[in-house]
Order: sequence, then C-alpha cells, then structure tokens
Amino acid sequence: MSEMAETAEEAEDERPTPGNWMLQHPKYQELMALQADDEAQVYCAFLVYLDLTEVRRWQDVSSRGSSELRMVLLEGREKEGDPTQVVLPLPVNRTLSHGCVRSVLSMGDPVLLCAVSSDSSLVYQRLCDGLLTPDPPVDIQDQGRRQHRKRRLR
Repeated sequence: MSEMAETAEEAEDERPTPGNWMLQHPKYQELMALQADDEAQVYCAFLVYLDLTEVRRWQDVSSRGSSELRMVLLEGREKEGDPTQVVLPLPVNRTLSHGCVRSVLSMGDPVLLCAVSSDSSLVYQRLCDGLLTPDPPVDIQDQGRRQHRKRRLR
C-alpha cells in the first residue's frame, strides 16, 4: 500500500462520523460546559447559534449560562453598531414561568425568544416588558376617527 493511500485512510479514521459531528463541534462543547439543566435546551442553543452566525450573519455572537435560570443564553448584534440582544433558545415543548420571563427581561438588553421545533425550524419572537400597541396594518389609512380600508380591485 502506498504512503498516500495510508495517509488518506488515517484521515478518514480521524473524521467524526456524520451523526456525531455536532457533538464534537467546539461551540457545542462550549455550550455543554455551561452546565444547563436540560440537554435539549443546549441542543437548541447550538442550532440557534448556527442560524445567527451562518445564516443571519449576526456580529459578536457569544454564549453565557444563567445560573439563576440554569439555561444557556446567546448574545449578539444583528449588525455592526446595533445594540446587543439576548436570545433565549428553547425547545418548542418547553414551558416558561412568569418568573423566568421576568428574570430574562430584567437583564436590560432587548430579548428574543427562539422556539426550536423537532424538525429544527426556528421561530423568533421579541419579548418586551409590558404590553405594546402593534403598528397599524399597511393597508389602513387614518382619516380622523374612522379608518377606511383600501378596496382591492379583483
């Protein structure tokens, strides 16, 4: 057997198997070291981290553990110069207590809740302290006290 063939076989032996690549990823290992109570939440945090860094191209994405909540939180900026946002990644079947939400909101930074489904779909929802009045729909014009919808021609 030639030297080149032996080197190629050794390289194949060192590569992680396709099912385990994530477990050996440095960021996944870093997230596991934060000692969250729920391994599913760590898995969700890793998927959200990949989405923020690779798909959405967020800047300065980092992770930290919350000793009070026993969860992994992510922090980052959407664009250079934007304020830091906290992202709380959770499996879609996990419930949140009012105290948990209050604790995350009390950190001071804007908060995004990211629900992660079993098929790895991600849904982001902005959390705020109190109630917010939604912006009016685009197709409604304000005409004094009455609002008239634009009629669409069919």
